[in-house]
Amino acid sequence: MIESIYSVAVVVSDRKKAAQWYKEKLGFAVKEESEEHWTIVGPPSWPSGLHLCEGELEPGNTGILLYPDDFEKTVKELKERGVQFTQEPKKEPWGTYAMFKDPDGNEFWLMPKQYIEPELDELT
Repeated sequence: MIESIYSVAVVVSDRKKAAQWYKEKLGFAVKEESEEHWTIVGPPSWPSGLHLCEGELEPGNTGILLYPDDFEKTVKELKERGVQFTQEPKKEPWGTYAMFKDPDGNEFWLMPKQYIEPELDELT
């Protein structure tokens, strides 16, 4: 099932300025960055971080990304348990993902770990 939380989204007006603030003030490192939309920052020795994204999250989208131990098996098990998926597994250029919601409509992201987790050596 769920093995770890990789990132939690934080909506910011300017992700580059926000990333600089987290680096300078909190000592965080930039762990990942897309050219158009988001930057992930966090403590250099910690595998998870804050997903800084410009704009607004869609209603219901928590921005919380979960890593399962086995993506396909976990999707199947969650469906068997009656979990409602708002996005069936989908392949994008940046990775494969699915989204599901809790009873209150809060949506969570589910992604295979190998797609976006950098090696710890790359973080320092």
